[in-house]
Amino acid sequence: MSEPLPDVHACGCRDFTTTRRAALALGAGAVTAMVGDVLTHTVYGAQPRGNVLVVLSLRGGADGLSLVVPHAEKAYYAARPTTAVPKDRLLHTDATFGLHPALAPLSRLWATKRLAAVHAVGLPAPNRSHFEAMEVLEDADPGSDARVGWLNRFVGQLRGDSVLEGVQVGSNVVPTSLVGPRPTVALESPSSISTPFAGSDRGDAVARGLAQMYGDGRSRVHRAGREALELARLGGRYSEAAAQPPQHSASYPGSALGTSLRRTAALIRAEVGVRAVAVDSGSWDHHENLRGNLTARAGDLAGSLAAFFTDLGPDWRRVTVVTLSEFGRRLPENGAAGVDHGYGNAVLVAGGGVRGGRYHARWPTLRDGRLESGDLTVTTDYRHLLMEVLQTRFPGVDAHRVFPQAGYRRRLGVMR
Repeated sequence: MSEPLPDVHACGCRDFTTTRRAALALGAGAVTAMVGDVLTHTVYGAQPRGNVLVVLSLRGGADGLSLVVPHAEKAYYAARPTTAVPKDRLLHTDATFGLHPALAPLSRLWATKRLAAVHAVGLPAPNRSHFEAMEVLEDADPGSDARVGWLNRFVGQLRGDSVLEGVQVGSNVVPTSLVGPRPTVALESPSSISTPFAGSDRGDAVARGLAQMYGDGRSRVHRAGREALELARLGGRYSEAAAQPPQHSASYPGSALGTSLRRTAALIRAEVGVRAVAVDSGSWDHHENLRGNLTARAGDLAGSLAAFFTDLGPDWRRVTVVTLSEFGRRLPENGAAGVDHGYGNAVLVAGGGVRGGRYHARWPTLRDGRLESGDLTVTTDYRHLLMEVLQTRFPGVDAHRVFPQAGYRRRLGVMR
C-alpha cells in the first residue's frame, strides 16, 4: 500500500511546515532569479531534444584583429609594431586571415568544419561605451522603449513548456538579452535551484503533498508554488547531470568559463527543455599588455570551447555557439602596448549547422579611406548573422520579430 499523503492543510508537523516554507521561499527565489511573468506561466514539463543556441559574451571588448588576424594587411603590422601577431605563428591561414595561435585547441573543430570565423561584424553604428554598447547589442531593438532582450524575444516564440528554456549559466544576474516577458532564469551553479524536500525520509510523500496543495488553486500563491515545484524538479535533473564527470574524456580548464561551459553541457544533457543559454567570459578589455593578456584569454576560450564540444558527444549537432563582444578595438596600438575601444570585430560560430573551416567576411580592408574613425569598419550587422543562425537552426522562429528593423535580406552563407 502506498504511503498516505500528508494532510497538507492541517498538519502542524515542524518538518512539513519548514518544507512548505522552503517551497514558498524557492518560489520567491525563482521570481528573484527569473524575469518575465513567472506567476502566470504554467509549466507542464520539458521538451527534451531540440536545438540549442549558446551565446558566449566576451565582455570588455575583445580584439578581433588579434583573434582573427588580417595578415595580408600591411596596415595591420604598421599600426601595431609591438603587438601584432606574426604571420608565421598563425593557424589555418588563407589568403587574408589566420587564427591566433592560442586558439590551437579549436583546430579539430576547424579541421572538421564545425568552426567558422566571421569578420568585420558589429553594431550598425559605433558606440565605444561598454555599458551602452552592450545594452544596444543585447536589446537589439533600436528606438523601442520596452526593455526586452533579443534572446527573450527568441525564446518567447518557442512552443516549449519548460521554465528553463532561456538560461544564464554562471551568474545570478539575468543579462539584458534574456530580460522580458518570457520567464528566464540565471543559474550561478546547479545548487541555485534547490529542491526543498531532497534528502528527507519522507521526501516523495512531501513532494506529493506540496503538489496537492498547489495543484488546483488559481491564486498567485498557488501558481508560485507550482512554478517553484517545477523549477525544483528540473533543477534536480540538472544537478544530477552536473554531478557526473564530463563525458568522452573532456578536460575543461579550471577557469570560470570552463566551469560555466561544463555546467552548460550538463544542462543540455539533462534534457530539461533548454533552448537558449547565455554564458559570460570577462576581462577582454585590453588597454595594456595586449599580447600577454589576449593570449591568456584566447587560450581559456579555446580550451573551454574544445572541451565543451568534446563533452557534448553526438549532441554537438544540435548545439550552436556564437561569440559576441560589445565592440572591437582600435587598429593602432597605444603607448601601453594595448589597444583602445574600437568598432568592427570578429565572431566565432561553432557547432551544428555551421559552414566551418573557413573565414566569412565582406572585408573592408584597413586602408585609411576605409576605416571608421581609425577603426575597422563594420560590413556585417551582427543582427544579420544572428538572424541567419535562428532561421537555419530554429525554422519555426520569425527572426524579423526577434530583430525588428534589422533589414536582413541576403544570406551571409555562414550557416548551412
